[in-house]
Amino acid sequence: MILIFSDFHFTGPYSGAMQAAVMRHAGRKESVVNLMLDAPDRDPMRSAYLLASLRREFRAGDIGLCVVDPGVGSARRAIVAQCDDSYFVGPDNGLFELLVRRAHDVRLWQIDWEPDGVSASFHGRDIFGPVAGMLAANTNFARHELELDDRFAGARDWPDDLAEVIYIDGYGNAMTGLRAKREMADGAILTLGDLEIARARTFSDVPVGHVFWYENSFGLVEIAVNGGRADQLPGLEIGCALRWIDAG
Repeated sequence: MILIFSDFHFTGPYSGAMQAAVMRHAGRKESVVNLMLDAPDRDPMRSAYLLASLRREFRAGDIGLCVVDPGVGSARRAIVAQCDDSYFVGPDNGLFELLVRRAHDVRLWQIDWEPDGVSASFHGRDIFGPVAGMLAANTNFARHELELDDRFAGARDWPDDLAEVIYIDGYGNAMTGLRAKREMADGAILTLGDLEIARARTFSDVPVGHVFWYENSFGLVEIAVNGGRADQLPGLEIGCALRWIDAG
């Protein structure tokens, strides 16, 4: 299965054109799934934490076609990352940094294959999509292996957990770059500016209109309002800073 993670969104020709390129190289029998098409726009760093949280959706042999690529057309490399038993195709801009750190077995390759007439602004269609398809079809393509330390250096100092909001879903719930650790104290308080947010297990455990944080289905700390929208809280937006009190 090929799972797509991108910031292309659902409108316009980009997602469809990239999927068509995948199918031309993988064959029509290959399953292609839109895992996420609204990753943080042009934001490889916050997208990296989100992508790592979605790692659990991949099974052995699955391929992630991952394109959040504000540097398209520049000198940034195109790579394939094998993280344990799954593969990820995309730009070498830090998007795979957290996947790589959290994997036990990692290999990296630089993609040397390039078709004639490649667009300077749409490598999702012209390079990453075809390569994902060729991987699925076990078709050889030009590449060479990289040392692990050769990956994008700009991501090396990113924290293991990012104390920021990284994504706001359609309900107004705010995912953070923080993993909800099992050993975390039940009384752990998350702060957003002067607002102190207590933990709850799920929405129905708090009154309607109450703000809380909980461990979402992908293992991340998420801020929500029961029956309301967390994105209407003062100061809450993608990139806003968060802080723990008594996290244990």
